[in-house]
Amino acid sequence: MNFDFTALDTATYVFIGTLVFAAILVAFIAAAAMATIMLIGAAGIAWYAIKAVLGGLVHGINFAWDRVVHHAGQVEIPAEFQPQVSPSTGSYSRVALRDS
Repeated sequence: MNFDFTALDTATYVFIGTLVFAAILVAFIAAAAMATIMLIGAAGIAWYAIKAVLGGLVHGINFAWDRVVHHAGQVEIPAEFQPQVSPSTGSYSRVALRDS
């Protein structure tokens, strides 16, 4: 038994064409959604990696700075520094009073 395409109405062709077009659109949207999900996942992994590296870097800098400050507090200076008194009149320096 042979199927005769001439017996189909134009509306049937339009209906089948619409279904095919809809299937193409669904496939495109599904592929775009999967690509978006993968990109969001990759960006999340990259963000956590960058956050871990920067967090470790900041932690290392803070640790090193703490060691430097602790070491500087343990160092004894062999001589006492004498305070130097700057010439001033009250709370303003002479240069500031002369300019005013």
